[in-house]
Formats: sequence, C-alpha cells, structure tokens
Amino acid sequence: MSAVLHSPAPAHLLDVTRTVRRTALRPTGIDRIERAYLKHLIDDPAPLFGLVRTKLGYLLLDRDGCLQLLAHCDTPIWETRDVLSLISRTKDVARAEVESGLRKIALDKALPSRLAKMLKRHLPRGSVYLNVAQNHFNDRIIHALRGCDDVRIGIYIHDTIPLDWPDFQTQRSRVAFKAFFDRVKRHADVVFCNSKDTRSHVLKHAPEMNPDCVHVLLPGLPDMRIAPAPEGPWSGSPYFLTIGTIEPRKNIGFLLDLWQGFTGADDPHLILCGRRGWKSKEVFDRLDQNPPHVHELPDLPDAEMWGLLQASNGLLFPSLAEGFGYPALEAARLNVPLICNPLPVFKEVLGDAPIYAGESDWYAWVNEIKKLAQRRRDRSGNGYELVSLENPAWQEHFNQLFTAF
Repeated sequence: MSAVLHSPAPAHLLDVTRTVRRTALRPTGIDRIERAYLKHLIDDPAPLFGLVRTKLGYLLLDRDGCLQLLAHCDTPIWETRDVLSLISRTKDVARAEVESGLRKIALDKALPSRLAKMLKRHLPRGSVYLNVAQNHFNDRIIHALRGCDDVRIGIYIHDTIPLDWPDFQTQRSRVAFKAFFDRVKRHADVVFCNSKDTRSHVLKHAPEMNPDCVHVLLPGLPDMRIAPAPEGPWSGSPYFLTIGTIEPRKNIGFLLDLWQGFTGADDPHLILCGRRGWKSKEVFDRLDQNPPHVHELPDLPDAEMWGLLQASNGLLFPSLAEGFGYPALEAARLNVPLICNPLPVFKEVLGDAPIYAGESDWYAWVNEIKKLAQRRRDRSGNGYELVSLENPAWQEHFNQLFTAF
C-alpha cells in the first residue's frame, strides 16, 4: 500500500515590526493587541513565523524567536548593538538593540529585494499573514505574499480616525493611514474590526469591499497584574485618572478647564497617565505651568498604573473619537467608576456601565466628579456600583479569527 502524503499544515505569519519598535515604551492599546496575538499564536499548534521589517531588510523569526521577543517585552534580553545597527544609523537605541538580538536568532534574513524568495522558502501552502499593527503593510510585503502559494491576508483595523477626524492627526499620519487603508481595500482577503462602530466606518470608506469579508472581533483584556499605587501629592486625597497619549482627540484641555475649579485642599486631583503626543502645544503649555492638583505620570509600568487606577475615584474619558477605548474596559474590570463621552463604541461595548456626559456638558462633568469624589472618600457603603459587564475573552476572539479564513 502506498503511503499517504500529507501537505504541510498552514502557518501563521504575524507581522511583529510594531512590537520590535516599541519594546521600550509603555504599551498602547494596539501594542497590547499585537502582543496578545504573539502570545496566543506561540501557544497554538499551527506553525508560526514572525516578520520584522528593519532599515536594512527583513527578518523571519520561528516560534522560539517569537517567544524570545515576547519575553524581551517584559524583561530586556538584548542590550547591545551590532555592527549592522551602527551602519543603519538607527537613532532609536532600544530598537537597535532588539533588532541586533533578533538578527542573531532569526530563522532567515533577506534584503528587501529578496523578501519574496525568503517567504517562499518557508511558508507552506495556505498560510495566513496577519497584521494587527495598522501599519507596515507595504507594497513590497504584498508583492512577496502574492508570490507564495495561496497565502491569505488578514488585517485588523482598530479605527479610521485619520479619515474621520483628519484635523486630529499630523499630515504624515494622515498620508500613511490613507496609503495603508488603500492597500487593505485592494489586497486584504479578510478584514477584522474591533467593534461594530469601527466596521461601519470601514465600510463607509470602502463601499467596494465585500461586507461578508469584514468581521467584528472584540479584543480581549490583558492579564492585569496589580502593583501598589505610587504615592504623590494626591495620596490621601480623592483623585481621578485619564489614560492615553495626550493628543487632540483625547480632549485633555477640557479636563484642564474643569480642574481650574478644583484648587482647594479638599478638592480632587487629576493624574494624566500618558505621554505627550502631537498637535497639543496649548495643552502642553498649560501643563508646563503646573496647574494645581494636576499631575503627569507618562511612563508608569502597567502594574503600577493599574494599581493607581484601582485605588482611584474614577477614570475620566472625554475623548472625542475612539475605535475601542481599552482603558475604559480596564476600569470596568477593576470596578472603577467611569465618566465618558457617549461615543457609539462606548454604548456598544460598555452599555449602561459608564456615567455618560457629553464633552460640552461642563455642569454634568463637574457634578459627577464631585459625587464620585465624595462617595469614595467616605466609604459609607452606598458608594458607586458598576453595572455588571461581561469582559471580552481572547479565547473567543481567536476562535472566531481562525474560522474566518
């Protein structure tokens, strides 16, 4: 009897360029999602490859390389630069160190012009390319993937804010996102969105796309390891957090306006957990004046930030636009009160859990902040109770992901 020949199992090719470039930074929501994909696919039995774009070319990681990259995100492994990193003149030292380490353990390497040949050497027929970074999906990668045997392309879209709110973005980010989105429209086999709201915006900007190929996959929440809350001028007083990069759509200027009325000894403090971003010079100038009861903590480790959030009087989220809004879900998991702008995505994902207040309703915000500050101060037993909320699970996310191809 002749032997039955089995074709190689389809593989997952995850673009991990964003993770490589941001290992030294406090992770944003998109960073957390890419790392969650990395962690899950490492544990999945299907063959796994990680693709890294560097200034000098591309690196292909095997499962062990992906595992070491994930470990480096928690505890740095690579802390020296090789000769190639010096040749490339990479100004980002942390990125150069990671790329130097990965070059030593990479399964394969290729100059940009040889990317297609490298992928064809390793990817079995029917493999799936996944990009959850909302960037790094360029024409060279598309050409290389199309040169392989029946590789399918799956792209995760977190928002279309650069198209919906262009004034909130830099010129560079607007151009980059439009180029990315145009490639997705032309070349993605499957598109995943983090909410129904995001999906509706994707289809609005790409009416030519087949709606059946655009799926909603709610991201799961990370494992939240809580450390003691850092102390500061807010210790012993009521305080509120806002979490996220300080940029126009986050509406931090609105909170600073509110806090002009909170200057007394018994008034609450405001803590900004996020780095300074773009197009917010007026806000930065106001912060540089050290307004009373307002504090910036831009680089807290996650565990300390979550500890600070858990002990807070609430999370404030006056954002004007969101694709998902990870910090709001994290607050809900920790049973922390949340005041937010009634955006469609918050209504969709959070339901009746938050306190909704329009971003222009100054009175409602002040009134709710005062009530939460008092309730959490007296701990009288009639404090704030969150509506029960079922948190999204990563396992369900991936179950749906793998059945979409």
